[in-house]
Amino acid sequence: MTASVERVLRGVEETVALGRALGTLLRAGDFLALSGPLGAGKTQFIKGVAAGLEVPDEEPVVSPTFVLVREYVGRLKLYHVDAYRLGGADELLALGLEEMMTDPEAVVAVEWADRVAEAVPGHACRIALAHQSPESRRVCVHWSDADRLKDLWYRAGMA
Repeated sequence: MTASVERVLRGVEETVALGRALGTLLRAGDFLALSGPLGAGKTQFIKGVAAGLEVPDEEPVVSPTFVLVREYVGRLKLYHVDAYRLGGADELLALGLEEMMTDPEAVVAVEWADRVAEAVPGHACRIALAHQSPESRRVCVHWSDADRLKDLWYRAGMA
């Protein structure tokens, strides 16, 4: 059964902190499916995930909008995919999604996952971000791993 939690994040710092907390919990084979409008904080969240995965600070985490996939190496490899410009799940698969998902030491994070929903695995941790105000965002996290979801909020200091 999938568990979900919804919270308001006040500022970029809380968005990054929640991503960092999630990054500390991730295991090889995990899949993050992020959705939300432009400017909702998807890339900021992934910056936090990368920090939690111990990607070195000197490796800048930026949106892969134009290159489509960026790869970062920390405690685990992080494949950061942007599906904004893709025409559907077939194009995501053509980018090598299956190889990324079967990499035994990697995590996959897809921004704009709603555009390629057919390719998102059932076990994915789904993170939906939305504008609450100019400085705050509403985040809803759905994850089939209820124990890690509960731990996420404690690690982020939002329990």
